[in-house]
Amino acid sequence: MLEFILIFLVLGIVFVAILSIFVPFRLWIAARAAGVQVRIFRDLVAMRLRRVPQANVINPLITSTKAGLPLDLASLEAHYLAGGHVERLVEALIEADKAQIPLPFERAAAIDLAGRDVLEAVSMSITPQVIETPKISAVAKNGIQLIVTARVTVRANIDKLVGGAGEETVIARVGQGIITTIGSAESHAEVQENPDQISRTVLEAGLASGTAFEILSIDIADVDVGENIGAKLQRERAEAQLKIARAKAEEKRAIAEAEEQEMRALVEEKNAELIGAEADVPRAIASAFRSEQLTVRDYYSIRNIMADTEMRQSIAGAPVEGAERKNLGRYSS
Repeated sequence: MLEFILIFLVLGIVFVAILSIFVPFRLWIAARAAGVQVRIFRDLVAMRLRRVPQANVINPLITSTKAGLPLDLASLEAHYLAGGHVERLVEALIEADKAQIPLPFERAAAIDLAGRDVLEAVSMSITPQVIETPKISAVAKNGIQLIVTARVTVRANIDKLVGGAGEETVIARVGQGIITTIGSAESHAEVQENPDQISRTVLEAGLASGTAFEILSIDIADVDVGENIGAKLQRERAEAQLKIARAKAEEKRAIAEAEEQEMRALVEEKNAELIGAEADVPRAIASAFRSEQLTVRDYYSIRNIMADTEMRQSIAGAPVEGAERKNLGRYSS
């Protein structure tokens, strides 16, 4: 009889040891004490077999129950298996319930699984957040650049957190509205005198459409005067036109130099032909003497006529044909 008792005790100890591996008794006792109905085999052991950390699901369930927001254990476990953050989900649901913001479990789970921080979204829905834009440069019609910094007060839109655009889109749209407003102003002084005009124009444009936020206000934090873009563009345009004019002048100069070189070569060629022709004159006269086609008397008659012509030209101020005198003189010598 004693042996059976010992065997029964040993089996009982082994059973309790094995069961303690699958069942965290402290967690089960805490859940029962908080009024959470958790079953050992159908819940805790099954969660262990499904490789779900029991504390990651049971503790948030205890918190929600104590906060007066009863949730389903199966739903929390399914959300964990889907890759969600159970603890932050429960905290977001409790915070939304205390703030009287309608937030069903399914919507909160969808927001969490979409990659957004559901707790931060609920907090932003309760307390608006201020987003400061980077420095935005725009140019008025008079060519003066303005550098603007704005503060955008936004509140999370719970209904559009899934599929809605983020903060980057809001900042980009606000910047676009600021640039459009400044660009339509006749002078930069108008914008500096009435910076609230930018806020009104941007808010009336409905920039929050399709985003996960609701724009409450847009405040212009700083407006600085930048460069005179209009004068800079005119200067650059004038410099470009000057470069073009210089290039055209250089082209004309190169063409003129090429034509001058061509004319010089042509003149030198003609001078060479003239010198060759002048060199043939004495030979022709000598040949005429040898063939008796020209007599000495005829030659001196020609010289007298040429001398008479030179005298008349000198009296009249006309240039003397030096080449003819040179040739005839060379022959006479």
